[in-house]
Amino acid sequence: MRRSYGQYCGLARALEVVGDRWNLLIVRQLLIAPARYQELLDGLPGIATNLLADRLRDLEAAGVIERRLAEGGRAITYALTPWGAQLREPIEGLIRWSTPLMIRGPEGDTFPAGSLLVALRALLRGKAPAGRPSTVGITVNGDTDGRLVQVCATPSGIEVSPHDERDLDAVLSADAAIILGLAAGVLALEDVLELVDIQGDEAAVRAIFGAPANASP
Repeated sequence: MRRSYGQYCGLARALEVVGDRWNLLIVRQLLIAPARYQELLDGLPGIATNLLADRLRDLEAAGVIERRLAEGGRAITYALTPWGAQLREPIEGLIRWSTPLMIRGPEGDTFPAGSLLVALRALLRGKAPAGRPSTVGITVNGDTDGRLVQVCATPSGIEVSPHDERDLDAVLSADAAIILGLAAGVLALEDVLELVDIQGDEAAVRAIFGAPANASP
């Protein structure tokens, strides 16, 4: 039975649904894409398998997630319902709010697989590109799966998505803390150039994370 705060308050009732430990992290994973049970388990290091099953059951009962047949109909995937997908905005707000907590670095914590997409969408939302239109792939050092997050600087703003196989102007590889610091604006590209690997056009990276390459000091 779901716990109740006994308050007729929107925040209290929202927390009754998603406030339990791991619930919002499960939603974070499903904001990336629908996922099978094992994929969720792999993307949430530290959660016990029985606890994940309990949380999925609770979120499904509350109408936040739903089960779907995977392509081919041979496996079950979990996905956000339209109502559950509305959690994107508050989750992205919490990610931006967490910037002072992230400055001290990982301190031994793992960087969850796939979460770069959600983080960059949150941190780059509303920011204007600083140069010409460009498309940059971004990957975290040590990601053995080679996942690329695609960041496009367009006249209308910065767009973040999984790599759709289009040609890239550049690829930026760095530790997670550096990438997040650049996206949050607490690190300047000039200060970390020796700590990142840029393959391709550096000006394309600057269009997203810094001033144009020929800008005056």
